[in-house]
Amino acid sequence: MEIPSQYNPNETEDKWYEFWMENKLFRSVPDERESYTIVIPPPNVTGVLHMGHMLNNTIQDVLIRRARMRGYNACWVPGTDHASIATEAKVVKKLREKGIKKSDLSREEFLKHAWDWKEEYGGKILKQLQKLGASCDWDRTDFTMNPKYSESVIDTFLDLYEKGYIYRGERIINWDPAAKTALSDEEVVFKEEKSKLYYLKYQVVGSDEFLTIATTRPETILGDTAICINPDDDRFKHLHGKKAIVPMVNREIPIIQDGYVDMEFGTGCLKVTPAHDKNDYEIGQRHNLETINIMNEDGSLNEDAQFYIGKDRFDVRKEIIKDLEKLDIVLKIEDYDNKVGYSERTDVVIESRLSPQWWVKMEDIAKPALEVVMDDTIQIYPKKYKNTYNHWLTNIRDWCISRQLWWGHQIPAYYYGEGNENFVVAKTKEEALEKAKSQSGNSGMTLTDLRQDEDVMDTWFSSWLWPIAVFDGFKSKEEIDYYYPTKDLVTGPDIIFFWVARMVMAGMYHKDQIPFENVYFTGIVRDKQGRKMSKSLGNSPDPIELIKEYGADGVRVGLLLTAPAGNDIPFDPSLCEQGKKFANKIWNSFRLINMWESEDKPQPDSAKIAIEWLNSRFSQTLESINHSYDRYRLSEALMSTYKLVWDDYCSWYLEMVKPPYGEKIDSATLKASIDFLEKMLRVLHPFMPFLTEEVWQRIEERESIMLAQWPEVGTINDKVLTDFTLASEVITKVRNIRKQKNIAYRDALELFIKKNKAVSTEFDSVIKHLCNVEKIDATVEAMDNTFSFIVNGNEYFIPMGSTIDIGAEIEKIKAEIEYAQGSYRIVEKKLSNERFVNNAPEQVVAMERKKMEDAAAKIKILEDKLKSLG
Repeated sequence: MEIPSQYNPNETEDKWYEFWMENKLFRSVPDERESYTIVIPPPNVTGVLHMGHMLNNTIQDVLIRRARMRGYNACWVPGTDHASIATEAKVVKKLREKGIKKSDLSREEFLKHAWDWKEEYGGKILKQLQKLGASCDWDRTDFTMNPKYSESVIDTFLDLYEKGYIYRGERIINWDPAAKTALSDEEVVFKEEKSKLYYLKYQVVGSDEFLTIATTRPETILGDTAICINPDDDRFKHLHGKKAIVPMVNREIPIIQDGYVDMEFGTGCLKVTPAHDKNDYEIGQRHNLETINIMNEDGSLNEDAQFYIGKDRFDVRKEIIKDLEKLDIVLKIEDYDNKVGYSERTDVVIESRLSPQWWVKMEDIAKPALEVVMDDTIQIYPKKYKNTYNHWLTNIRDWCISRQLWWGHQIPAYYYGEGNENFVVAKTKEEALEKAKSQSGNSGMTLTDLRQDEDVMDTWFSSWLWPIAVFDGFKSKEEIDYYYPTKDLVTGPDIIFFWVARMVMAGMYHKDQIPFENVYFTGIVRDKQGRKMSKSLGNSPDPIELIKEYGADGVRVGLLLTAPAGNDIPFDPSLCEQGKKFANKIWNSFRLINMWESEDKPQPDSAKIAIEWLNSRFSQTLESINHSYDRYRLSEALMSTYKLVWDDYCSWYLEMVKPPYGEKIDSATLKASIDFLEKMLRVLHPFMPFLTEEVWQRIEERESIMLAQWPEVGTINDKVLTDFTLASEVITKVRNIRKQKNIAYRDALELFIKKNKAVSTEFDSVIKHLCNVEKIDATVEAMDNTFSFIVNGNEYFIPMGSTIDIGAEIEKIKAEIEYAQGSYRIVEKKLSNERFVNNAPEQVVAMERKKMEDAAAKIKILEDKLKSLG
């Protein structure tokens, strides 16, 4: 079979992926082997592949492919998350483009559009992952709103409610005015902004005195129900028990005392708006204050505000300041650097809003999840994120799990009677009816008297069940007992609380088991300027286009070469070019071997020692690679593999055993070379699955390299490794002399050695083979008219040929002596300075003395060499 001069991934990748799929090589069913399980962090069903996905899924594929080769029953479960807010926004936008408003549809009609959208676009990212080479068990693909999965979510809600962990209550929440839904604290992103700080005057009732407050949100004064001061603030003690008047609405509100107020911030007086600020809400609860909600769901003002009804909050901010200025209420306005909370999903400023929601009590559920991480039952890599995890769970608050959306798992609560005071929680409406009859004493109640809660559950309330639910762990024992707990979780640190901590909570709550043994946090992929890659910035390349240009293997290598555990990745497409070149290097090494013709003849000494060396070098490197995998340092594992293949195998070994031009290679060396290549391919396979499969099958048509055994670490001969290191230095220096002195390779050289230390002869045959040296003599003392160099304290001499310009060589040596003497004088001057010697660290002084000794030795050698030429 003819082998092209360049590796072309476009001709191999689809072919081999189809081969793997047709032969169900990714499929896993329980058997007698030990399982190795990874569950994919389910991407949003709305999503398309981005660079973060590329990195995360490449790492997972590397781990799962290696586990498969190590004999584990490897199972990587793929799937997608229904992503309530993001998906609903996409569907609403698409409907709007068709001239349809969500408000014009019933819930059932809207959900039909949502499911149609999901079927059309929902699997795109999973198809893209196949282009990357992801070896997921696609038969297991799950979705967080599949029927079985949804049943698990509902059952979990019912269980937590019955045990008193879920409750309904009116509390302050983060409100997204665009999506018109509650958000968790973790879904709020804070941005630094240039704002204004408005100083406003509140008149004290029955007095000409005014209190001044400072606020960034003057529109909220319409909902003020108190002025708060610190009880230790002597400036305001005379006002204790008095009242103030809210501007414009002229509402009298109490002046209260609370230690929360910072006397040093602003004016020391705090306006309290319990319905629109979390801290104000807490103060209001402590002092039994009235709460006045002045905003509609869309961020406009409602009737309770009394003014600006129906106008947007930010328009009101401008108008109310103008109106307050007319009333002489505005004392001053200052520029102010402020952190403003934005919705992670819709990128609008969130509002704190008093709202009835469903909550999960977290304190008791979080304790076991905290313990298993802090005692290292679950290992976290890098370790620094253990502190982040500890901080989140130590300071945990109750979880708001209701969202005011239609796409998602609908809350299984049913109301009866007027308002929302009377309700029951049940799996079906029929069960709810029986409960409602019993609870109300109304035996004549019918299904039409019940109305289900409109809200859906927070998306994370479904995804925290992922490692259990994907194995039908709430209904079946066979698969969950085999695959659970999973082995490794690979994800980003930005969802350490969103998802990772909650999965641990769910695992400990439902199974009394950890959901995974190890958590590997990847870094964030950034551009060369350090910015996070995103579509909005336009700084993120299209991953599919990268794969088309560089091949999936090239992109995988490019990403992982600069992906140290937990640290951000400064991505540059040139890294993919490096990966592509690496693929071609491997391809060309295969082409070279394939061109060799063999015959049965004695094996040269140079080939024998080369094979012995590479056996030891391979085992030494494999030991390091395995150690890197154990510590989840995949970039180090790749770099070690890269150097093993490029430097040791391609650049050194193949050169050492390559037969002279026109000659055949001996059969034993050719077999060893192919065996080495196959071992290299096996170590490479997790990183470069397509290339390795192509070369593997071209060597010999057989079962997939995916099923080949991961190599074992063999005997490591340290002496051979040391001898090669010294020999390679000799070879490099001889080659440099040839290059510098324009000595043709066809001209054989002689090499003489003045031994100051023991010299191994193990690699003499290799030196002769690679440098065209016809004689090596280690018995001389010194020689004149030679080129010389030092390796490991021994002096090496190459006699000068008749073509060498002796005069030019003398001038060159004189220049080298002058430079070395200059270096010697600089260090000598430094060491003659008593202040430096007495005050500098001991190791620094020792280093300078070593520099001076080395310079003196070099001068001596160069002077001797100059004499020999003179």
